[in-house]
Amino acid sequence: MRILIIEDEKALADEIEQFLSNAHYQCDKAYNGAIASELLATNPYDFVLLDIGLPDYYGLDLIKEAKSYNADAYFIVITAKGELNDKLKGFEYGADDYLAKPFSLLELHSRIQAITRRKFDHSKAQIQFGKFTIDINKRLFSHENTNIDLTKKEFDILSYLVLNKGRILDRMQLTEHVWGGFYEEDYDSNYIDVHIKNIRKKINQFDNQNWIKTVRGLGYKFDL
Repeated sequence: MRILIIEDEKALADEIEQFLSNAHYQCDKAYNGAIASELLATNPYDFVLLDIGLPDYYGLDLIKEAKSYNADAYFIVITAKGELNDKLKGFEYGADDYLAKPFSLLELHSRIQAITRRKFDHSKAQIQFGKFTIDINKRLFSHENTNIDLTKKEFDILSYLVLNKGRILDRMQLTEHVWGGFYEEDYDSNYIDVHIKNIRKKINQFDNQNWIKTVRGLGYKFDL
C-alpha cells in the first residue's frame, strides 16, 4: 500500500516513513500543504496521514481537496490537538481515524491495519479465496498446506488486488503501489502485465479459476 505522510515536523515525518517502509509500505512525504496538494493531485494513495497544524494550510481542508483526486484513500488525522471538537470536525471532513501526539508508531501501524480490515471486511491478517490463503503480516501465499513461492513484487500486486476485490485497478495504480515511483532500476512499463502473467501461472498450478480478470482498456480486477 502507498501512504502519504503530511507532517511539518521533519524528524517525525522521517521516523514515520522509516518505520512504515520497514513494514513494507511505500511512503511519500510532504512537509507543508502546498507539496501535499501537488502530490495528492498527481499520485494515487491508499492512506494519508495528515497533521492538522501545517504552516501554510488548515490541514483538514486537504481532506476535502484530496477526496476529489483520491476518493478511495483513507485518512488518519495526526495532531497535537486532542480536544473533542477537533476530533469531531476531523470525522466530519471525512477522516477515518485520529491520533493525538505523542503516539506510538506501533499504535499507528495497528490503526492502519484496523482500518484496512474494517474497510475490506477482513477480520484477520489472513485473507482466503477458494483454497488459497494470503497472510499479509507473514507475507506468505499458500494453497491448503502448500506454500506458493511469489517474488516480493508478485506478492505486493496480488495482495493489493485482493484487498481491493471488485475494484478495477489500472496499471498506474499497481505500478505506484509496487514501485512507489519510477526511479527503481528494475522498473519497466510492461512489468505489471508480466507480473500478472506470472501470478496467474502460479495460481493455475493449483486452481484454474480466473481470479484476476483483465478489464480491457482499464486494468485488472480481482473477483471472489
